[in-house]
Amino acid sequence: MRNLFIDILVKEARLNEKIVLIVGDLGFNVVEPFKKEFPNRFFNAGVSEQSMIGIAAGLSMSGFKVFVYSIANFPTFRCAEQIRNDIDFHNLPVTIVSVGSGLGYGNLGYTHHGLQDYSLIRSLPNTLICSPLDNNELKSSLKYLFKNPQPSYLRLDKSLNIEIKSDKKNLYPGEWNLMSKQKNTKKLILSTGSTYNDCKKFLKKKELQFNWYSIPMWGMKVKTSQYKKLSMYNEIVTFENHIQDGGFGSWINEVLSVNKTKKKIFVQNKFINSKVIGKVGSENYLNKLYGPK
Repeated sequence: MRNLFIDILVKEARLNEKIVLIVGDLGFNVVEPFKKEFPNRFFNAGVSEQSMIGIAAGLSMSGFKVFVYSIANFPTFRCAEQIRNDIDFHNLPVTIVSVGSGLGYGNLGYTHHGLQDYSLIRSLPNTLICSPLDNNELKSSLKYLFKNPQPSYLRLDKSLNIEIKSDKKNLYPGEWNLMSKQKNTKKLILSTGSTYNDCKKFLKKKELQFNWYSIPMWGMKVKTSQYKKLSMYNEIVTFENHIQDGGFGSWINEVLSVNKTKKKIFVQNKFINSKVIGKVGSENYLNKLYGPK
């Protein structure tokens, strides 16, 4: 996903001279194509994430469409105040790109785990979360953001590189993207982000009794639009590569809790167990022990 993101950004930057990329002294062996072609629109802010976000805000207020790129926690928690006050509060067209969702950099330890970013970002009222499942959802998310610049958070998998056939070339915030459908079922899987393999394993175990949809673009802005579709089902299982608290499953639970109804909907959340905190190992190893089950 990282390389595809840069490829798409380079192509769009050829058409739009206002696109800028900022990195925090990370991303090398990935971002060079942009740096080489647009040296005057590429900035390395160094190991200074708070300043990086401040620079992004200033450039966007001057008419630029800014993308900020770094690993997991660094462009989020290290500069949470600047994201809230400088970008979200002022509703600026800055996209924060986080690479290594979930346990993508698990071998580097907890400092690099991307497990609590949803909880931070989805508390910001103007910021749209984009957490694509595959390359097609990444393309659709970027296509939307290029046409609708706004505060946004693009959460990329470190190494996943799959492309699932889909009838939809254009996706919009809050829209469900069909992965698989069964006849006459009231059971639903809802996923976001890099959970393809987890959902496939679950479906195989349950003998395909569920409809499965991915929601690649979500957040506070589209929360109220979800209940009508959710209420069509009796059983819902959510999947995410994030801890439970403040995550995608919590978001779905909140949608259901604020809409008073007599209908009983059973909800089960699949997430990364918080016991992984403090653990070190490869992404595959840690997911086997602590991943969504």
